[in-house]
Amino acid sequence: MNKFGLIGYPLGHSFSKNFFNEKFHSENINAEYVNFEIPSIDELPNILLSNSDLAGLNVTIPYKEQVIPYLDELDPDAKAIGAVNVIKIRRQKGKLKLIGYNSDIIGFTDSIEPLLEAHHKKALILGTGGSSKAIYHGLKKLGLEAKFVSRTPREGMFTYEDLTAEVMDEYKVIVNCTPVGMYPRANEYPNIPYEYITHNHLLYDLLYNPDTTLFMKKGADKGAVVKNGIEMLLLQAFASWDIWNE
Repeated sequence: MNKFGLIGYPLGHSFSKNFFNEKFHSENINAEYVNFEIPSIDELPNILLSNSDLAGLNVTIPYKEQVIPYLDELDPDAKAIGAVNVIKIRRQKGKLKLIGYNSDIIGFTDSIEPLLEAHHKKALILGTGGSSKAIYHGLKKLGLEAKFVSRTPREGMFTYEDLTAEVMDEYKVIVNCTPVGMYPRANEYPNIPYEYITHNHLLYDLLYNPDTTLFMKKGADKGAVVKNGIEMLLLQAFASWDIWNE
């Protein structure tokens, strides 16, 4: 039986375990998916040693960047992004080869591309954390110019105070990569000037709990196209499975 798993800390919020074990059950795949809740990335070698049937791993916070020194090879996307959320484990003559990939970029681009119109040329990325890097490179792949919005002034980035009517008119795609608005604090929303949102805007939220965040609702109230992150989550999980089985 093949084993797959997730490394991260903490893992109470994990979607992957349920998703993959349901998939294995419904498709009669002889495999299991387990959570490895490790307080330090230094424990990864022990996991690999004590689980000789391990064929692939997903990586979540806080280890998407910390795991890279443990890998033998990086896919070009993962290298460009500087973050890994899928590891393919190859075993050859008793030796392990670990290859890092980033399926967030696949999930995001496949999910947002059908919504893009000719006037969607520039994008704002709210937040500068781990997933925002994949979003930046995904938008770049789709031909959009993207700029980060940070709470604190940083070179080459906007702050929320910089988001004037002119900026909002120029950047018609807005992607929320922050946890602001996620359950249980669903009454919160990113501090952007929603009065400048129009029917030409596209607001994409990486969050999916609640289904419709206040960020999305406030955009929809102004006629914008809105979407949450559930499809991206599913597509990146499908991409993980494809990577492990290539």
